[in-house]
Amino acid sequence: MRRIAIVLLLLTLSLSAATPKKEQPTGSAYVPAEVPHAVAQFLRGMSKDGARSVTFKASATGTHFFFEDAAGVTVYQFTNGHYTKTAFLPGTKLSAAMKKYARS
Repeated sequence: MRRIAIVLLLLTLSLSAATPKKEQPTGSAYVPAEVPHAVAQFLRGMSKDGARSVTFKASATGTHFFFEDAAGVTVYQFTNGHYTKTAFLPGTKLSAAMKKYARS
């Protein structure tokens, strides 16, 4: 009985020692390597310096970029190499804003 217990113990120890350690993740795959200063300040302000969680949705179609937060959807137009804010649609959802601008 002792031999079986010793063999099982040695087998367990050898298997656990042979298991490779998992690498610690270095960050989310969705987080960019660089963030423009204006974007960083915008996100800092939205989260009130980390005092609250922020949830938003974003999408782009054609030359429009849509940003939905709890207040509504902000619409941006792509011109001269960057997006410029063109409208704010209070209380609107992302899908409704995208449908509205798909017609224009």
